[in-house]
Amino acid sequence: MTSTRPGSDPAPAKTGADGPKRRRNSDLTRSNILDVATSEFADKGYAGARVDEIAERTHTTKRMIYYYFTDKERLYQAVLERSYSAIRARERELDTEGLSPTDAIRAIASLTFDHHEHNPDFIRLVSTENILRGEHIRKSEALSNLGNPAAELLESILTRGQADGFFRTDVDALDVHMAISSFCVFRLSNRYTFEALFGRDLTDPSHREHLRRMLGDMIIAFLTSTEV
Repeated sequence: MTSTRPGSDPAPAKTGADGPKRRRNSDLTRSNILDVATSEFADKGYAGARVDEIAERTHTTKRMIYYYFTDKERLYQAVLERSYSAIRARERELDTEGLSPTDAIRAIASLTFDHHEHNPDFIRLVSTENILRGEHIRKSEALSNLGNPAAELLESILTRGQADGFFRTDVDALDVHMAISSFCVFRLSNRYTFEALFGRDLTDPSHREHLRRMLGDMIIAFLTSTEV
């Protein structure tokens, strides 16, 4: 008899044509659970989300969800891991080697702007996890070094720009990452309060290209300004 452990995927058959099919079905089930769980946690927060609701929306059972993810906390952690991994994967796909340092920085800024715009649940999840003071991210081995590739990419571009005399030398990769992320996150996380106070919808399509270009201009202006 084949044994399994809680939190793991069902083991594929070792022989026969059903093995790959079983694995595909398992992967699809797991992916579907994560899709729905992402929406639930983003919409209702960690405390408000209910595993029973996720089970109902995925046409599965609470027991099956716990089979894959052990408990609610592990499910939430898996949602965070997949959400953060998505933008890191897009950054890895970005080819900046043939770009000038300024164009490379603009490319990263635009990529972040576009990713966040198309993944508003990611912003809500980040906000929730900050309310929880990063409790679940700190427990994740998968996320512990996930920020390194983004920092390394920015560092290599900064190094090139500084060596060529284009960029100031008193900033580092995390300064730039913070500046880009702050703009992109604020645009979505504060859209409702900003509109209520100032009457401008930051996600209005008519403002999109202006804001996208403004982000790149701001970062480049900062990097090319005179050091204090």
